[in-house]
Amino acid sequence: MNAKLATATVAVMALSAAFTGPAFAQARDQIRIVGSSTVFPFTTAVAENFGRSTSFRPPIVESTGTGGGMRLFCGGVGPSHPDISNASRRITKSEFDTCRNNGVTEIVELKIGFDGIVVTTKRGAPKFNLTREQVWRALARQVPVNGQWVNNPYTTWQQVDASLPNARIEVIGPPPTSGTRDSFNELMLQGGCANVAEVRAVQDAAQRLRYCTQIREDGRFIEGGENDNLIVQRVAAGDGTVLGVFGFSFLEENLDKIEAKLIDGVEPKFETISEGKYPVARDMFIYAKKAHVGVIPGIREFLAEYVSDRAMGDNGYLEQKGLVILPPAALRQQQDGIRNLVSMTSP
Repeated sequence: MNAKLATATVAVMALSAAFTGPAFAQARDQIRIVGSSTVFPFTTAVAENFGRSTSFRPPIVESTGTGGGMRLFCGGVGPSHPDISNASRRITKSEFDTCRNNGVTEIVELKIGFDGIVVTTKRGAPKFNLTREQVWRALARQVPVNGQWVNNPYTTWQQVDASLPNARIEVIGPPPTSGTRDSFNELMLQGGCANVAEVRAVQDAAQRLRYCTQIREDGRFIEGGENDNLIVQRVAAGDGTVLGVFGFSFLEENLDKIEAKLIDGVEPKFETISEGKYPVARDMFIYAKKAHVGVIPGIREFLAEYVSDRAMGDNGYLEQKGLVILPPAALRQQQDGIRNLVSMTSP
């Protein structure tokens, strides 16, 4: 037996073992979904509609954060592992490789729509807007001062930029396990430091990345956990100087309590996010294990509900929930992919 055939045989045997014998006897009759807190309300809405409109039990949806969800999802195949993972960013190469190493060799990727990362304040608070560079200078662990890299000395926004108010820097945002934090690091912080002369002068790429993405730990940035609604509540209950960072849908649902800052002069709205004009916009996904389809009841049907026109289409219930939906042609592409359960290639 050659090496490739032996490897394939071992993989098939492992997959078979996951769904036979004692393991199969304990197979679930309910879909289990983990992952992003930002995608959570959309997947929950689909799960509720799916439970009402079919004979299948409603899926269990857990908010674990994108990174935490991927670790659970990529842990292996079989009923002890989740079937689907929500993600507020695309799966990384290292996560994809971990999945493959653990026998999760066929993954169906569904792009569900767009989101914008917003910086918000209490409604009625003093007005001021921000650039990505100002946000980076306020939150970076180290910043350049008089040609030297020092621990961030700024305690007010006015110290960051004289055009900003003399209000204390206090930002509540997502933890490192969150896909929102990954996107915030990439789109907001790296975007903000990209044209800073002192950053561009750093020759070491790894050091440059650290300067751009490491966040200060002196209490000016507070990790608010995976529950974005709690961040909303803390901002709304604050004195008007506390800022919150989370996904656009949570802003849409709480416009009576909070409002968003313009970033680089652009307001976060459905139009600016879907057209790519808002500088802190991102794609959102769900991932499903092809090996679980037909074993855990209802996965194919649940995915079909997710991409249906009534869910993801114009004025569908996910748009009403705050999702920035895909253009019609892109939605048709996703529907075709789900209909044929196309496995993704390595990112």
